[in-house]
Amino acid sequence: MTLSPPLAERLTRVPTAATAAMTARARALREGGADVIALSIGEPDFTTPAHAIAAAEAAARRGETKYPPQDGTRALKEAIQRKFRRDQGLDYALDEIMVGNGGKQVIFDALMAAVDPGAEVVIPAPYWVSYALMAELAGGRVVPVSCPENAGFHLRAEDLAHAITPRTRLLILNFPNNPTGAACGPEEMAAIGRVLLEHPDVWVLADDIYEHLLYDGFRYVTLAAAEPRLRERVVTVSGVSKTYAMTGWRIGFCAGPRPLIRAMVNMQGQATAGVSSIGQAAAAAALDGPQDFLAEQRATYRRRRDLLLDLLSAAPGITCHKPEGAFYLYPNIAGCIGRRSAAGREIANDTDFALALLEEQHVAVVQGAAFGMSPYVRVSYATSEAALETAGQRIIRFCQGLR
Repeated sequence: MTLSPPLAERLTRVPTAATAAMTARARALREGGADVIALSIGEPDFTTPAHAIAAAEAAARRGETKYPPQDGTRALKEAIQRKFRRDQGLDYALDEIMVGNGGKQVIFDALMAAVDPGAEVVIPAPYWVSYALMAELAGGRVVPVSCPENAGFHLRAEDLAHAITPRTRLLILNFPNNPTGAACGPEEMAAIGRVLLEHPDVWVLADDIYEHLLYDGFRYVTLAAAEPRLRERVVTVSGVSKTYAMTGWRIGFCAGPRPLIRAMVNMQGQATAGVSSIGQAAAAAALDGPQDFLAEQRATYRRRRDLLLDLLSAAPGITCHKPEGAFYLYPNIAGCIGRRSAAGREIANDTDFALALLEEQHVAVVQGAAFGMSPYVRVSYATSEAALETAGQRIIRFCQGLR
């Protein structure tokens, strides 16, 4: 028998993300003939704006199909410059802006550029699964800061202050939040900023990818705008995936202090180099083009949120906080723990709940354990109202069957 050489030890620190694993399981069931409704992935079901698609085609026909600059094309960086000025009131020079292969690579570049092995990375919990996995891959030690449901899943300044130590190198903020949909208001963000002013050796990554998905008149202010004195330590991340339904185009971007941006561009150069040139043309068109359709999308998401909230409130054993933004709910399933499903499966934790719900009612959600807070599940409402209605009724039926 031929033995394979050993794989890198770092892989033991990076298991497959639970969101990807649950989505793959749902896909396998669907391919086997099951009528699965996947509420496990955060992907808009809208179409990419027509003018963005047209811009990509035009760029390809003009011959813009060569290697692009590692930090992004000038046209897209200028569009990003205008976007930050328009949406956040932030002004950045072009060499303070970079483009990545999706927001995820931008975050990975920042972690690899800022975090040495053993350094602490503070992450408010619940958190997007990839933050912790990427921080650990960089050799960092994750320090979660609990954002409990009774605080609306908001980050409290006093909790952040207690989490920061002399070993802290990076804080990751994500509002509106994945998985809870929570968003901190301007006063809360200013208080967070005051804490960080006391710790000049800490970088901050503000992931604002859901910045335009806010409801009920809620106003969100990103950290660099809430506390301008932190400008030289904050890198603000966004992209076109969520706002413009362009997940497959893989265009993320950020703006921040020149030394960190330069280091991130260098890191990206060793991994993937530049980003698809025609994708960048599409992203520039999306950022500079009409923005009026965003209000209609927000209204659609708000209706879906409220529909699913009503359905989940009718499920025995489940309670659910009403979020300010994004397109996720994070229902508390404490009332379902310690019981058995109709098919006899023991529900000892939220992972058991998610797996039993998928197997018995063919609804895919993601266990809260993956996001650093149990007993919860994340439910995406980035799908049609008809699908949400059916999924909600199945969840009610599943919970009614618990014994």
